[in-house]
Amino acid sequence: MQTKPFLTLEDVKKIAAGAEAEAVANKWAVAIAIVDDGGHLLWLQRLDGTAPISSHIAPGKARTAALGRRETKIYEDMINNGRFSFITAPTLDGLLEGGVPIVVDGHVVGAVGVSGVKSSEDVQIAKAGIAALDL
Repeated sequence: MQTKPFLTLEDVKKIAAGAEAEAVANKWAVAIAIVDDGGHLLWLQRLDGTAPISSHIAPGKARTAALGRRETKIYEDMINNGRFSFITAPTLDGLLEGGVPIVVDGHVVGAVGVSGVKSSEDVQIAKAGIAALDL
C-alpha cells in the first residue's frame, strides 16, 4: 500500500498566516480558503473590507484546484478560448484564476483559493501561503 502526505491543522495555520501576511503587506482585502485533497474546506477567512461574495468564490477556486490537481487559471483560459461547455463541469464552481494546488512529494494534498483583488494578485497571495510551508 502506498502512503501520501496530508495537511495538518498546523500546516493550514502556516499557509493561512503566510497568505494573510502577503495580502496585508499589499493592502489587499481578500478572502482566503484552504481545502484538503478532496476539496473539503479546512480554513476560510475574510479580511476586513473584503466583498462578501469573495467568501463564496475563494472556496470554489480552492476546491476546483484541489479536485482538478492544477491551477484554476487553466480552466479560465480554456473557457476564454472558446470551450464554453466546460462551464457545466460538475462540482467545479471556481473556474477563475486564483486557485493553486498544494503539492508535496508529487502528491496534491490540498489547495488555496483567494478572491478579492486581480486574479494574478490572488495567485500571488495563494503562492505566498503555500511557500510558508517551506516545502
